[in-house]
Amino acid sequence: MSEASRRLVIVEDDEDFARTLARSFERRGYAVNTAVGPVELDSLLDRQSFDFAVVDLKLGNHSGLPCVAAIAATNPATRIVVLTGFASIATAVEAIKLGAAHYLPKPSNTDDIEAAFGRSVGDSQVPLEGRATSIKTLEWEKINETLIATGFNISETARRLGMHRRTLARKLEKRPLR
Repeated sequence: MSEASRRLVIVEDDEDFARTLARSFERRGYAVNTAVGPVELDSLLDRQSFDFAVVDLKLGNHSGLPCVAAIAATNPATRIVVLTGFASIATAVEAIKLGAAHYLPKPSNTDDIEAAFGRSVGDSQVPLEGRATSIKTLEWEKINETLIATGFNISETARRLGMHRRTLARKLEKRPLR
């Protein structure tokens, strides 16, 4: 595939991760554009279509599923990979129905994503257990899930997690939300 046909869009609200992923794909010969959310993506899609897309399922308080639908509507041949730290069967099924080619758990690297772009059929030999995730990552994902569920109410989040409010506040200071 020539470089002209390796146009990639990355839809990711974590700007550091998006920048790192973009640089990695650029080194592999992709022409990369990034969007933080649906509004930026719509602006990009008005100007061009893409051959490949990487879409984060959670874009702040919003779902990345409408982005998957918009990309697929613009170019049904786009190979879309959805990344998420909050994997569920329901969202995986919806992502595939909306046009995603694959659904990968975070953390996934450029090799994982590029391999997913190339797969056109499922793998019946894939192991059932997931990739090992650190306790800190699991804790942070649970904190984020609960924050979103409580509308970012720190006191209610701390109560639901069974931790002191000040402990939660200190954790959030160390790793602020974007």
